[in-house]
Amino acid sequence: MSLPYIVVFDFDSTFMQVEGMDELAAIALEGKPEKETRLSEIAELTHRAMAGELSFAESLEKRIALLDAHHRHLPALIEVLKTKVSTSIAENKSFFLKHAADILIISSGFREFIEPIVADYGIKPTHVYANTYQFDVEGNIIGVDSSNPLSGDKGKVKLIQQLNLPKPIMVVGDGYTDYEIKEAGLAAKFYAFTENIFRETVAAQADSVLPSLDEFLFQQKLPMRYSYPKNRINVLLLENIHPHAVQLFQNEGYNVETITTALDEDELCERIKEVSILGIRSKTQVTEKVLAYAERLIGVGAFCIGTNQIDLNACLKKGVVAFNAPFSNSRSVVEMAIGEMIVLIRQIAEKSQALHQGNWIKSSKNSYEIRGKKLGIVGYGNIGTQLSVLAEGLGMQVYYYDVVDKLSLGNAKKCRSLHELLSEVDVVTIHVDGRKENTHLIGEAEFSAMKPGVVFMNLSRGHIVDIGELAKNIKSGKVQGAAIDVFPHEPKNNGEGFSSELQGLPNLLLTPHIGGSTEEAQLGIADYVPSKIIQYVNSGNTHNSVNFPNMVLPDFAIAHRLIHVHANVPGVMAKINTVLSEHSINILGQYLKTNAEIGYVITDIDKEYNTEVIEALKAIPNTIKFRVLY
Repeated sequence: MSLPYIVVFDFDSTFMQVEGMDELAAIALEGKPEKETRLSEIAELTHRAMAGELSFAESLEKRIALLDAHHRHLPALIEVLKTKVSTSIAENKSFFLKHAADILIISSGFREFIEPIVADYGIKPTHVYANTYQFDVEGNIIGVDSSNPLSGDKGKVKLIQQLNLPKPIMVVGDGYTDYEIKEAGLAAKFYAFTENIFRETVAAQADSVLPSLDEFLFQQKLPMRYSYPKNRINVLLLENIHPHAVQLFQNEGYNVETITTALDEDELCERIKEVSILGIRSKTQVTEKVLAYAERLIGVGAFCIGTNQIDLNACLKKGVVAFNAPFSNSRSVVEMAIGEMIVLIRQIAEKSQALHQGNWIKSSKNSYEIRGKKLGIVGYGNIGTQLSVLAEGLGMQVYYYDVVDKLSLGNAKKCRSLHELLSEVDVVTIHVDGRKENTHLIGEAEFSAMKPGVVFMNLSRGHIVDIGELAKNIKSGKVQGAAIDVFPHEPKNNGEGFSSELQGLPNLLLTPHIGGSTEEAQLGIADYVPSKIIQYVNSGNTHNSVNFPNMVLPDFAIAHRLIHVHANVPGVMAKINTVLSEHSINILGQYLKTNAEIGYVITDIDKEYNTEVIEALKAIPNTIKFRVLY
């Protein structure tokens, strides 16, 4: 079907990721000592012309003089350019093939390398308007055909005036010469294409800014590679999440905002209204109230191990998937636990502090090796099991307790109760999750059960331990050393003060929740969590989600994928298939998983279908969330 308008595309930095002449210069100047200087000069001339700071004719003349190019360089240039088509252009190749009759390439670049590139997208030479090179008898590029209006100032304006096109014009480009078409009254709209380069002076003049071609197709209600423009997916990352995560989301085309601190409930309610993906660490609370304001939210990422700060059930009811990082920082926590254990048993911190104050205390009293000591691990999960292996390798006897049956590693001994473990070991280290039921898991009775002179460590969650009881037992000498990394009440950011009744107590290591705060751990988390969320957005995969039914799905290149999240009540699946049958939809594949709260249905269908089916599926009773993947 013909478009009601003609779309005029620029070539350099729009259809292509790069400027063709800059790439030609890089090829032609290879091996020449002046290469870098000339490339820099050419790039600067290109930028100034595209930003409207220099006349195009002057820029073109100066760039050709700097090129030192030959006809033999053009085949190599074409091969390079074929690999540098703009990402969203390449992903929407079907749009060009289908509507090539209503698409023009109008470029101040050169026909010699433009035609072979756009031909792969169904665009015929008669729909390409560009400059042509002039060559001397030896094949050197010495100039440009000056009779072509595109070789001079306002060339695109003059050309379109000559063409007298039969339909309204939409212009998509990155440069000021593209805007001039609209400025001259020859185009209905000018779209500033910013996927490859953002020119502020150009964007300021545009009717709309296009971070990708998907945004244009979405606005025009045309089929596109993705069901929703990625630039409209807003990501909010809180609590100083590693920059690698920001980069991954930006590389995917998402719009990313970062805040270094946590937000309280009311602040997050205000911020989350337009957010599609939320990334947090341990301090921000994602409550039912927050989710009530989350009109567009589809996923929450906990950039840490724990998820007790997220109301997972409320997320389910809202159709919001949640992921965490169950493995990425476990090694860092384990290493810190080993290090603190040695420091405490040797009383290194106490002696260091004394030396800072000018007191030389050289003594072996109350200083021990960890070899042969009994280590009690409360919580035998990813961290507890790693710690078990390393501690045994250091010669410790390992005991563990977990409410869930866990296979012991090495020679670790399983305890039948928490009190059995506490009464047996020399060192107690806590590695349980932050569920409410674990509040004050270690209190008066538990400290009473411990051996005199015990070393105690908590690197899990602050509310697990009764801080008052810990302080009392340190002061009495029952606990001869302790390391606390987490607290019941923690500052939202580094600017806030901190106070605790533990401050000033002997042989006590206090750290500001840094068990997982190593560069390696944060990089691992920043890689793992975004990858899971991006997979969910792009394909519907929920593997390792902490609240959704876990599902790993095959590729769906030849299909449209329908994602249907619904309350887990009888009959929904039948209603989905009834709707598809009534609309004569051919199902290529269908997958269902449920948990106690929701059903998660993935249906792959033929690409040709009546869009009325989408509204019918959304209207099925008990539907929580529905979306289409192309």
